[in-house]
Amino acid sequence: MEYKSKDSAAVQEQPVWLQSYIHSPEKQNKLYRRTLMIVVLSQIFGGAGLAAGITVGALLARSMLGTDGFAGVPTALFTLGSAGAALLVGRLSQRFGRRLGLAAGFLAGGLGAIGVVLAAVTDNLILLFASLLIYGSGTATNLQARYAGTDLAASAKRATAVSIAMVSTTLGAVAGPNLVGIMGEFAMSIGVPALAGPFILAAAAYTLAGLVIFFLLRPDPLIVAKAVGEEQKACSSAEAGQLATDRRGVVVGAAIMILTQLVMVAIMTMTPVHMGHHGHHLNEVGLVIGIHVGAMYLPSLVTGLLVDKAGRTAMAVASGVTLLAAGLLAAFAPADSLFLLIAALALLGLGWNFGLISGTTLIVDATLPSDRAKVQGTVDVLVALSGATGGVLSGIIAAYSSYAALSLLGGLLSLLLVPVVIWARRHPS
Repeated sequence: MEYKSKDSAAVQEQPVWLQSYIHSPEKQNKLYRRTLMIVVLSQIFGGAGLAAGITVGALLARSMLGTDGFAGVPTALFTLGSAGAALLVGRLSQRFGRRLGLAAGFLAGGLGAIGVVLAAVTDNLILLFASLLIYGSGTATNLQARYAGTDLAASAKRATAVSIAMVSTTLGAVAGPNLVGIMGEFAMSIGVPALAGPFILAAAAYTLAGLVIFFLLRPDPLIVAKAVGEEQKACSSAEAGQLATDRRGVVVGAAIMILTQLVMVAIMTMTPVHMGHHGHHLNEVGLVIGIHVGAMYLPSLVTGLLVDKAGRTAMAVASGVTLLAAGLLAAFAPADSLFLLIAALALLGLGWNFGLISGTTLIVDATLPSDRAKVQGTVDVLVALSGATGGVLSGIIAAYSSYAALSLLGGLLSLLLVPVVIWARRHPS
């Protein structure tokens, strides 16, 4: 009873505006819908920002380094940078709310993109590597923004909320790679190397995403969700529902996202280099990566509904099977077949989509508002590190073996998702 009284007192000490949300499900629902709208707007810009590094990062490194062996380094660097940023954005969001955490991450990503452009102009490798690390902040923030829409979502709508945030990334993410040629011409017209052109777009896009979050995401959904959580603690345990973080659920959700990220990044990173070796034009590379990124995000609305209806674990298994199909197709498709490369990279994006949304929803299910952002940030660190690992190993494996061997290995590795799901079902929380 003493614990209840302390929590009740804490709730009463909340600002008046916050108490009005705590005691009004209708206002919570309105804020939930408004938050989704703001996240959608920011994700459109954020999607354009992340596409630059995916499309031309490896090509820029090959141009400046003169070798394919380190072509995976840019992807590794900005995914490694996204790991550190994920932790910082998660901690900032936990302490100060989603608004400050996400805005800081997007603006840092824009600053990193500017640094990449300057590095290309001055042919400075040290500046390039440092800037790619900072550029990774935008990638991490773009992913963490998907959580903002779930803070006030009902449990039966969490995957759908994630999917709405992700599908809105599609417009920018698909447009970005297909603007490679145009941005390259623009860059050359102002004395900047063509491959740095997409990073000019990324700088503007990430900056706009940060400004949208900073000025429009008010009231902060996580702050409201935490206050609602304190109100629930003041109720009896029978009314409050989940009162502690489900560690097993966090582990399963993290494992799903880590594996899908590792496989996707490894195959995706070396695809532009593989295509370049076999005579494909830069615009064809942009088309393949654009469709790949579209497949990563565009199916999200359907995926979210399936995760909410069919279940988290069923879609995790579907992720493993789809990634296996992508790896096999990429490995055995003729290198000069643009159609089959498009199909393989589309399946790769779709498998990643299945894994990310099902894993993300498991993380949200397993956490409470009081520690949700911190846990989410920590998990995204591991996801980013797996992407960095995939980026580094992809260049080495492809250089000393082949793109086909890399793709086949990635497809087989994705099957590890099946025992993870079996373990989760045999040991439910």
